[in-house]
Amino acid sequence: MGHHTIAEINQMTCSEFVTAFGAVFEDTPSIAEQTWHQRPFLDSAHLYQIMTTLVAQMSKEAQLDLIRAHPDLGSRVQMAPASVQEQTDVGLNCLSPKEYEQFQMLNTAYQNKFGFPFIMAVKGQTKEIILAAFNQRLDNTQIQEQQQALLEITKIARFRLNDLLAVP
Repeated sequence: MGHHTIAEINQMTCSEFVTAFGAVFEDTPSIAEQTWHQRPFLDSAHLYQIMTTLVAQMSKEAQLDLIRAHPDLGSRVQMAPASVQEQTDVGLNCLSPKEYEQFQMLNTAYQNKFGFPFIMAVKGQTKEIILAAFNQRLDNTQIQEQQQALLEITKIARFRLNDLLAVP
């Protein structure tokens, strides 16, 4: 997993591009595939903008599929390597039994209310901030949370993209 320059990215074949950037959006490599067709990219901001515009233009069903592709926070399920790293960085991989139980309860309550997992760009956050956001967002409406989930997904994508790009 190297750090790619925009010049290198613009030279990639579709399959190389999907291999490199398919995981920017959790389990949804089709976004990278559609993005590739819009080359050449001017810079990383342009690349990111194309990706997020594609997400914004997806059907409601496709957006829900993208949201549902994300793992629960603090759960012990198989998840994409990037998710493992993001959750590990904020200590969600070593929750105390009490914290683990808290996360499971909140995940279940949230999933029951909205029909998709609670998503938050956790980079740079603490367990306390995440739990507070969880409790607060449980009060939102379905529409608010779908919008919030997509916003968080685009934030996560920005972090993941930055990790893959050579910073000029």
